[in-house]
Amino acid sequence: MAKKDVRVMITLECTTGECKSRNYTMTKNKRLHTGRVEYKKYCPPCNKRTVHKETR
Repeated sequence: MAKKDVRVMITLECTTGECKSRNYTMTKNKRLHTGRVEYKKYCPPCNKRTVHKETR
């Protein structure tokens, strides 16, 4: 019997108005984080740390 995947791949997108670039991919645990996640990450096009939100 196959085990269900608990961790899924997500893409993080910069939330600044002019950028909107998708810089990072990572995995998240579906059981612990059921909603969309946000992280402060470095954005090379913006040249600063900005909030990155999960995209589907």
